[in-house]
Amino acid sequence: MLLEMASVNVVLAILLGLLSLSSLVVDGRGMPSVTKNVQGGTKWAVLVAGSKGYENYRHQADICHAYQVLKRGGLKDENIIVMMYDDIAHNVNNPTPGVIINKPNGPNVYTGVPKDYTGEQVTAKNLLAVILGDKAAVTGGSGKVVNSGPNDSIFIYYADHGAPGSLAMPSGDELFAPDLIATLKKKHASGTYKSMVIYVEACEAGSMFDGLLPKGLNIYVTTASNPDESSWATYYDDHYQTYLGDLYSVSWLENSDEHNLQAETLEQQYKVVKVRTFDQYIGSHVMQYGDTSIRVEPVAVYMGVNQNTLKATPMKIYESDRQSSATPVLQRDADVLYLMEKFRRAKEGSEQRAEARKKLNEELSHRTHIDNTVKTIAAHLLGEEKAVEVLNAVRPTGTPIVDDWNCLKTSVATYKAHCGNLSSYGMKYIRAFANLCNAGVHEDQMAVAVAQACS
Repeated sequence: MLLEMASVNVVLAILLGLLSLSSLVVDGRGMPSVTKNVQGGTKWAVLVAGSKGYENYRHQADICHAYQVLKRGGLKDENIIVMMYDDIAHNVNNPTPGVIINKPNGPNVYTGVPKDYTGEQVTAKNLLAVILGDKAAVTGGSGKVVNSGPNDSIFIYYADHGAPGSLAMPSGDELFAPDLIATLKKKHASGTYKSMVIYVEACEAGSMFDGLLPKGLNIYVTTASNPDESSWATYYDDHYQTYLGDLYSVSWLENSDEHNLQAETLEQQYKVVKVRTFDQYIGSHVMQYGDTSIRVEPVAVYMGVNQNTLKATPMKIYESDRQSSATPVLQRDADVLYLMEKFRRAKEGSEQRAEARKKLNEELSHRTHIDNTVKTIAAHLLGEEKAVEVLNAVRPTGTPIVDDWNCLKTSVATYKAHCGNLSSYGMKYIRAFANLCNAGVHEDQMAVAVAQACS
């Protein structure tokens, strides 16, 4: 009797193994194609770099690396939508034209990356339309959208500068939190996905979801930072003279490169990334939002299976998973440090050194301008003493940064119209405008104060 039961168990094990293997399809290159999930659905991915300019090299490098992870995992190009300005690979400052790397001496991650939406096509409007699968609403580009069905999984990854309640885009206005949340709710209401995972690399990334993303949408989110802190750039490279990656991003990407994602859960990856991204004095706090019950699923449900890692050592949190030896820097400091290095390395008396000095001085002057004008606006509206208190206020965890989002959007737009672009540095003052709205400042009052400050 025991022998018969053992035989039955062996047969069942073999059948289960065959069922598991049936979810893998080998393409013409001998690579596995796992765009189809075991449950019969399709894996979709949206990869977004929200910046432009060689000083922001790292964001497009992160996105290109993510594409390679998904491609090795078996996802098809038709199911991966890439949005990036695409001004890095052939940038005049790039010492290896046509090549983008995500760590020192790393492989070329630019190879084969689809150019779905580039340049002026990388906008918040297009991103939201892509997520919704609304092909008629996109402008330019390949027209590719997430045309998903009820059994499909969706992975969204964004890398760039952020601010309280907003994410930067290289073209057009910022993406504000309520617009993203409304899109996610609409996507859920359409019944066109089974589950969704979102990774966000940005300063104050947690503020996009904290107190805003409800449970019950079958969406699991991790962010590089909590609602009140910067995220970090890393891997400065002397040859490329810029930062090649972001700390949170390279943490999950390198983990995905090395481990069997069939055996590693989203929660395990979150824990590894959390440990590596914060180390006592340096780094940020990786956060989780939404339906955290999803985190028990294998990462492979969203990123596929790299056959080369199936025999990898079972995932554990090793001491080596902590921060790399490369010293990370605050995202908003990376731009200035890049310009300082350009100046330092340029030959004394050369045109390059003069140009580097000019750009560095312009950046520092721009930052001083933003600091002074925001303080002047607040003092005009509230008085100097109260202005300091309001500008530095941070709301409790679980509370959105502002009650009236229209007031915030209008205030930011008014500032831009009168005082100029906020830039990645000035985006931190979006919290200041939110606090002014929360203090009861009306849009017409804001308009008068801004006009006076920047006349």
